[in-house]
Amino acid sequence: MPIVKLPADEALARLAEFDALIDARSPAEYALDRLPGALNWPSLNDEERALVGTEYKQVSPFAARKRGAVLVARNIAAHVEREAMDKPKDWKPLVYCWRGGQRSGALATVLAAIGWRVHLLEGGYQAFRRAVIAALEELPARFTYRVVCGVTGSGKSRLLQLLAAQGAQVLDLEALANHRGSVLGLVPGSPQPTQKQFETRVWDALRRFDPARPVIVESESKKVGDLRVPEALVERMRAAPCIRLDLPLEARVELLMQDYDFFVRDTAAFCARLDALRVLRGHEIVNGWQARSRAGATREVVRDLLVSHYDPIYRQSMQRNFAGLDKPLAVVEWDGSEAALEAAARRIAVL
Repeated sequence: MPIVKLPADEALARLAEFDALIDARSPAEYALDRLPGALNWPSLNDEERALVGTEYKQVSPFAARKRGAVLVARNIAAHVEREAMDKPKDWKPLVYCWRGGQRSGALATVLAAIGWRVHLLEGGYQAFRRAVIAALEELPARFTYRVVCGVTGSGKSRLLQLLAAQGAQVLDLEALANHRGSVLGLVPGSPQPTQKQFETRVWDALRRFDPARPVIVESESKKVGDLRVPEALVERMRAAPCIRLDLPLEARVELLMQDYDFFVRDTAAFCARLDALRVLRGHEIVNGWQARSRAGATREVVRDLLVSHYDPIYRQSMQRNFAGLDKPLAVVEWDGSEAALEAAARRIAVL
C-alpha cells in the first residue's frame, strides 16, 4: 500500500484520525519533545545512533549506511513483533522522525508493505516544531480569558481542578509545567518537562478549546519554575478580567501544609529549598526559618513565609501586571472546606 505524505499543518489538523502516532527517533530525542501521545519506536537507539554517526565521520558514509541498515532492520522487526502483531488491517498510523527522512521512511516502508495505510509527516519533528511555534503566536488571540487571582495558598490550583471537573475550559499552566509556581513549587523527584515539551503541551491544550467559551487560567507570571509561558498567551492573560479568590490566613497555612506535605515530612529538603530565598530575604532570616523548621515549627515558618514574603511580592506583581484586579469580575470567598470550594467553582463557572 502506498505511503501518504502529509505536510505538517495538514497532519496536525488531522491528528485525531490516526490510530497511533509513532516517533522513530532515538529515546533521547523523544524525551526532549514529541507529538502529543506519540509512541517511541526508535529506528536507532541512542547508542546505535552515536555509533552510526561516528562511523559516518571516521570511516565513510557507505560503511555507516551498511551498519545503520542492519541496526534499523533489526529494530523495526522487533517493534512490529512486539507492538503491531495484534493490529487490524485498517490500523492507520502516522510516522515521523527528525526531518521525515530515512528513519521514519524505513519504518513506514515496512508497515506499508505489510498492508497498513501509513501516513508520513513531511519534514518530521522539525516541521511539527515550526508549526507549534507559529500556532502559539496566533492561537491565544482566539480566546477570551478569566484569570483566577489570589495570594499564595488561597486554593487557585484546587479551584482550577474542580472547574475542569465541572466541564469548564481550564488551562492549568502549573500542571502542564509540573511545577507549583513558587520557589517551593518543584515537586521532589518529579522534574519539569523541557521548554519545547511545555510549549507542545500548551499548544495541545489550546487547540482543543472552543473559542465561543472562556478559558479559565491562573494568574501566572511569565515563568512557571524554569519554563517560559508563551508571550502571546501572557499578553492575553494580563489583559483579561480577574476573579479574586480569598481564603483566611490560617486556612491558607493548613492548605499549604496539605499540598506540600512532602516538605512537612522531609525537613532537610524544605530547608534546602529555603536557601533559594537568601538573595531576597538575607541569611539571618533564612537561617531562622531553617532553625525553626528543624525544631518542628514548620507550620509557623509557613505562616511567616506567607505574611512576610509571598503576600507582599504577589500583591506587587499583580498590581503591576494584571490591570483587571482593581475591579475584579467577582470576589469569591471560601473557608477551606471542600463544600465551599465546590460552591465557588459553580459560581465562577457561570460568570
